Amino acid sequence: MSKQLRILFFLVLMLSALPGRSQDNIFQVTAGTIHFKSDAPLELIEASSNDLKGLINFTSGSFAFSVSVNSFQGFNSSLQREHFNENYMESEKFPKATFTGKIIETVDLATEGDVTIRAKGKLNIHGIEQERIIRSTINVKGNKLTIKSTFTVLLQEHNITIPKVVQQKIAEEIYVTIDATAEKK
Repeated sequence: MSKQLRILFFLVLMLSALPGRSQDNIFQVTAGTIHFKSDAPLELIEASSNDLKGLINFTSGSFAFSVSVNSFQGFNSSLQREHFNENYMESEKFPKATFTGKIIETVDLATEGDVTIRAKGKLNIHGIEQERIIRSTINVKGNKLTIKSTFTVLLQEHNITIPKVVQQKIAEEIYVTIDATAEKK
């Protein structure tokens, strides 16, 4: 876990433990999937991870999400997965991908249904942080939230280089889909 993510988790936990502070607005991801797709001219590569972790504090608007890079499964072969972890993502050196920041809109947790929000923060992939605004849909139902998001990641922005020999097999822009359930902490 990155130092920034550990600090954010610690702050969220400390704020929730203070007297007079309500824990009603803190949600923890209990199940989540991240799926990515590389749709290149000569090859379609897809993989998913069920290792999504996260906290959202709706009182402060802060959030922190992380996923272990080597937890992705799928791919077209085990060799492809090995190349993903060793050559492109360098998962030993950069074991987590994270997104931390603030929710721009105020979310009324007392009203059930769908709400579209924008999350502004630092997306850290391959050790490179990029400021992003990522749109998500949150479905509020009782003490549970369903979070869905789709966005793209440009490999170049995170210093992930693709050798010329496989440029037609790996897309420069990766499509990412997140589907998570969070419950009140």
